[in-house]
Amino acid sequence: MELTMTHRSAIQTAIMLFIVALASLAQDAAKLGAEIKQLKPLSADPQVVSAVKAYNATPRSSEERAMTNEKWHSLTLFDPFVRAVAKSELSTYLKTKRDDVIVKIFVSGADGGKVGFDGKTEHWTHKGMPKHEVPMTGKTWTGPVKLDDSTGLEMLQVGLPVLDEGKPIGSIIIGLRADKLR
Repeated sequence: MELTMTHRSAIQTAIMLFIVALASLAQDAAKLGAEIKQLKPLSADPQVVSAVKAYNATPRSSEERAMTNEKWHSLTLFDPFVRAVAKSELSTYLKTKRDDVIVKIFVSGADGGKVGFDGKTEHWTHKGMPKHEVPMTGKTWTGPVKLDDSTGLEMLQVGLPVLDEGKPIGSIIIGLRADKLR
């Protein structure tokens, strides 16, 4: 079968659009890589490490042990349990890390429970989820771009290990505005 000039032109256009899309993806990946490189110091930030070490060393209260993601999701910001985490030193510190690119940031202990956050998260624990489990192996996790319910923004999450002397003791998840990475 011989291709007509119209078919050849359509194929060439499709190939050019594909090449442009690949170049755009490579550029986005480079921007994300540069952003992750800037975020990595948070993994060993003394205030973050200290709070996670203290959390990991403290036995869970009965309320913490009974907390489920479903119950957490139903709690308001005014609930005493939520407010206790929201008013912690680490949560106050994390709020200072937000900027026009970082729109969400939270820290979990080894068990996946919340140590601190800049705003209430959708889940109490991320145990069993890649955003926590991958950093607990010492690696960086990057999620897909998705609409975040709590901010209303298209966001991409990056999970980093919280490191104490090079060993993962928790995770720090940072939500980045997708439109600022393009």
